[in-house]
Amino acid sequence: MSAKSREFSAEFRIAVAKRIDEGESVSKIQVELKIKRSVLYRWRDAYRKHGIAGLQLQKGRPPGIPNPASMPRVSESELLLQRIVALEQKLGRQAIQLDFFKRALKQIKASGQENNSGT
Repeated sequence: MSAKSREFSAEFRIAVAKRIDEGESVSKIQVELKIKRSVLYRWRDAYRKHGIAGLQLQKGRPPGIPNPASMPRVSESELLLQRIVALEQKLGRQAIQLDFFKRALKQIKASGQENNSGT
């Protein structure tokens, strides 16, 4: 069972935020209005930070948040294929690094032998 979300007018939210800002107990207001403390604190903070404008109703999705329904769907097999490609690329980079270090080690050993034979 999920609780139905309630919508409160800007005037109501402003009045509640002012009550909290004037020092009234958040716990008392919570019990009286049956609104979560986190919501009350969010309203108070928005009121303190932006004033009345911080509590104006804003309908719809916030700017910059994409709508999941409009995003292209990727199948599980496509995701697996992308993962395989990424792992193969990583493996290729590691193989190149391994070859580099093998050659460097050979050169170090060779230069060490030259120094030992010269003494």
